[in-house]
Amino acid sequence: MLRIIGVDIGTSLTKAVVFDHAGMSVAQASAPSQVRYLPGGAVEQDFEQVLGTVASVVREVTAQLDGPVDALALTGQGDGVWLRDADGFCVRPAISWLDGRANALLTEWQRTGVTREVFRRTGSGMFPGCAGPILAYLDEHEPAALDRAAVAGYCVDAVLQRLTGEITVDVSNASLPFLNPRTRHYDEGAIAACGLTHRRSLLAEPAKSHAVFRLNRAGAELLGLPEGLPVTGGPFDLPACAIGAGVRTPGDGILTAGTTLACQVLTDSPEFDPDGEPAGMLLCTPDEDRYLKGMPAMVGTAGIDWACRMLGIEVENLDGLLAASAPGANGVRALPFLSSSGERAPFVDAAARAQFTGLCLENTRADLVRALCESIAYAARHCFEAAGLTGTLYANGGGVRSAEWTQIFADVLGRPIVIPTEPGIGARGAVLTAAAALSEPIDVDAWTANARTVQVRPQIAEVYERGYAEYLDSLASARQRWSR
Repeated sequence: MLRIIGVDIGTSLTKAVVFDHAGMSVAQASAPSQVRYLPGGAVEQDFEQVLGTVASVVREVTAQLDGPVDALALTGQGDGVWLRDADGFCVRPAISWLDGRANALLTEWQRTGVTREVFRRTGSGMFPGCAGPILAYLDEHEPAALDRAAVAGYCVDAVLQRLTGEITVDVSNASLPFLNPRTRHYDEGAIAACGLTHRRSLLAEPAKSHAVFRLNRAGAELLGLPEGLPVTGGPFDLPACAIGAGVRTPGDGILTAGTTLACQVLTDSPEFDPDGEPAGMLLCTPDEDRYLKGMPAMVGTAGIDWACRMLGIEVENLDGLLAASAPGANGVRALPFLSSSGERAPFVDAAARAQFTGLCLENTRADLVRALCESIAYAARHCFEAAGLTGTLYANGGGVRSAEWTQIFADVLGRPIVIPTEPGIGARGAVLTAAAALSEPIDVDAWTANARTVQVRPQIAEVYERGYAEYLDSLASARQRWSR
């Protein structure tokens, strides 16, 4: 078997993993990335620092191996805008998918029908941190940056360009918001609806399915690997996690309980209801007859981190806190919309905000934390209902390291959850994609067989059935307030 390094360039952490013939990790490394939160809802990253984390983890895992590396497989965070020149150097700091500077613009687009028009053409709803509103914002407020740029892309293709010299983009990243999923080409009407026709040249053409690139001299020197080494550049982390977990049958889904809460369902049809709520993503995958209906809510484990900071709790004590409060959190209810840029799935509202209700003097910190964890699970159920989950549900991400929270997810969703036990699911998906592109035979069933299953507790699920109805009622009332 080829020895392929899988690199997952996350928002706050870059990870590299190498797997053996059975899909077990034999070498891994990680390095943190810096995220800058600025006034006005801006969230940015220094591309050179992020690129440095890639070099660090690749060199670290290479040193752990006893033989040569045969290929490099990249995946990582999606959305945002990473503006680069023709040589791959950023002309301004990278704008993260977490960014909220275009909140007001997106709200105006919702009022005037722009978001509806783009959704009608592409099946993807826009949110403040995706390319459409960010590019339109920059066109008004920083036109010189766009003038200096040769390409407006994403994290993975930015790294790929510096390593190979190629200007391209994976079709999964290009899916939101301008790609027609049926043709796998940009929809010119969607670009025009966003007022960006005059910036059309900044959009790199999507790479062909299973495209393979090569390390150039600069990339080889940066990583300490041979020039000419095969490199693949995608899919981005959401579809990569689905592939790595074993999502292969239409109707199957994956819950990624990470910084964000990503809910995805595999489908064999690019069709969608053009009159539905303009939210979520219809993502193309490496297989041209498979698509992922993505509903990535903004806040997952980031909400728990916030609550622990506010309450003076160590996040390592999460399981103990959840066990100390009964299902239903002793009457405390929450809405989990803690992102400053609102929510993007299964609805889009830049004004969405969190809330806690039902509090009294007898409630404890454990009740507050449990109410928030339950509300995030309710949000996941809402997303999966919108995405059309009917089959097996897989899960990954930092959140599933908590046995108590994973049990809440299973009980709220009312279905068993299969959790791969090997780390680096995104990197694994990138490696499986690279192996297919290089025609390397892999027993995918064996690679995804190492997993455990969390079963549903029927009596607790009944409690959460009522809780979910209350959640939807609270959300409906809150959306009316936000609209005012």
